[in-house]
Amino acid sequence: MSVHTSPLEQPGTGDAGGMNVYISQTATEMARRGVEVEVFTRATSSDQPPLAELAPGVTVRHVPAGPFEPLGRDELPAQLCAFTSGVLRAEAFHEPGYYDLIHSHYWLSGQVGWLARDRWGVPLVHTAHTLAKVKNAALAEGDTPEPRTRVIGEDQVVAEADRLVANTQVEARQLIELYDAPQDMVHAVPPGVDLDRFTPGSQHAARAALGLPQDAVVLAFAGRIQPLKAPDVLLHAAAELLRKRPEVASRLIVLIVGGPSGTGLEQPQALRELAVSLGIERHVRFLPPQPGQALANVFRAADVVAVPSYNESFGLVALEAQACGTPVVAAEVGGLPVAVPHGVSGLLVPSHGAPEWADALASVALRPGRRAELAANAVTHARRFSWQRTTDSLLDIYAQATTAFRRALELRSEVAV
Repeated sequence: MSVHTSPLEQPGTGDAGGMNVYISQTATEMARRGVEVEVFTRATSSDQPPLAELAPGVTVRHVPAGPFEPLGRDELPAQLCAFTSGVLRAEAFHEPGYYDLIHSHYWLSGQVGWLARDRWGVPLVHTAHTLAKVKNAALAEGDTPEPRTRVIGEDQVVAEADRLVANTQVEARQLIELYDAPQDMVHAVPPGVDLDRFTPGSQHAARAALGLPQDAVVLAFAGRIQPLKAPDVLLHAAAELLRKRPEVASRLIVLIVGGPSGTGLEQPQALRELAVSLGIERHVRFLPPQPGQALANVFRAADVVAVPSYNESFGLVALEAQACGTPVVAAEVGGLPVAVPHGVSGLLVPSHGAPEWADALASVALRPGRRAELAANAVTHARRFSWQRTTDSLLDIYAQATTAFRRALELRSEVAV
């Protein structure tokens, strides 16, 4: 279940991001192993076919629910009844028992999955990807807190799910401590990285492809443009870096790759306006979201990739950049300390202040020897993660959930007799 975003969408804009990659990669890997996967997502255009193939063995079902247009996440709870009805109708065309298990992604999908689980008599595995209570505790200045509706909805899904999948042990503890999740129901499974696509390559060729000077100092950000992801932190840090190290002014380039999303849609030009107000507009280049190979080129072209988010359940961009041999400077929040071991393949910054970020970025980008050491370690670190390993763990959890669910049904039957 992926109500609010489709794995067919390009990550980096709208609501498409790491979750899309996660669903696409794990579903495809499961299909390679003979597991048929259907992904239910909301139709956002009348031109979308009812069924689309993501990969051999993976079908995406576009379920009509509300208007044929993208809706904000705050508008989607009103469409959950219609979406659930569409999901149940799709199952009704099959013999009972057609679906073996439901894996819901994000709390909106968990609400649908919970109802379908009860109707179909199959276990529900849920991955939150982000948690409202955690996000609200780490809001960017001026950002909008997650509504009470979501907090209540997440509590309900946690209480109803048969298994909960967290991206890291940190997120697992948050589910247990903030949502009273039973400890034995929570499993930490790190996401993977496409090690065939994100590989080390020629920085020279990557810069040539992007039209960047070969002697440039390139700082890159890739992701959705919204306060949570904090690309503004990188711009403030770049301005501070130029103030402290004016000699790099002729070479510094900041790449911002992505599109407005979430509360960032309210002021889609805010980041460009910030660059102007900081006096660094000539150093900043904006690119639209890039598909896989083009994104790998961005990472290879960069001296450092910045991940300054206020919260990340994991941070796939950090892992993808490291797989390309590029060190990462990241905020010390959420799952990023797992994705970026401090001092090994990158640096973690404990604040979002411009001076601290400028120093961290400079200590990597302007020190070739240290950058080379971190880059080599980055590749080694990223290779510890793969979608094959993630899928191995998910299938084990599915098997556990299915066995426990069936046993519970048997016990209830015995009691009834």
